[in-house]
Amino acid sequence: MSEEVKKTGEPIAAEPAVVDVAPVSEEKEASDFSFDSNVDDLPEEIKQKLEKNKAARTKKKLIKKKKRKTAKVVKIGRAYIQATYNNTIITLTDNNGDVISWASAGLAGFKGAKKATPYAAQIITRIATQKAKEEYGLEEVNVFVSGVGTGREAAIRALNANGLNVAAIKDMTPVPHNGCRPKKPRRV
Repeated sequence: MSEEVKKTGEPIAAEPAVVDVAPVSEEKEASDFSFDSNVDDLPEEIKQKLEKNKAARTKKKLIKKKKRKTAKVVKIGRAYIQATYNNTIITLTDNNGDVISWASAGLAGFKGAKKATPYAAQIITRIATQKAKEEYGLEEVNVFVSGVGTGREAAIRALNANGLNVAAIKDMTPVPHNGCRPKKPRRV
């Protein structure tokens, strides 16, 4: 008997086959994520800043001989939104927690108090979802929100507006059970 048999006498199921994986062409590997396909989606000054950052990154990279990689397809993933008083950060991962794409308000060119606005959260959500959809084929996410910033609800709405199905939303904001002594109140 070639198959292993449990004590109950039933054969053990074989491991599932790998999901369809298409090889990535060298042209796609060489070119990083660009925003040329969605010209009308992002504001002009943000597109210029993103392209300038991309050019600076490619200048720093050393030219290496790359191995041929296969494209990873992730249909269902997770979206982690960290919304603080000063910034909003969005990270899209697969179900194992491996990062697919991320974006922060500083990456999109926002500075100072504008980083924590709902508008900045919308823009960075659009950046992160475009990259995840183009490179990995992401379709559905479970959202984990932490923090009390103003961008948290705008980021969740933007995930849905940019074509990702939001399956579940969980608030992971840490709440103290009267553990540590709180800071003294600010005098403004």
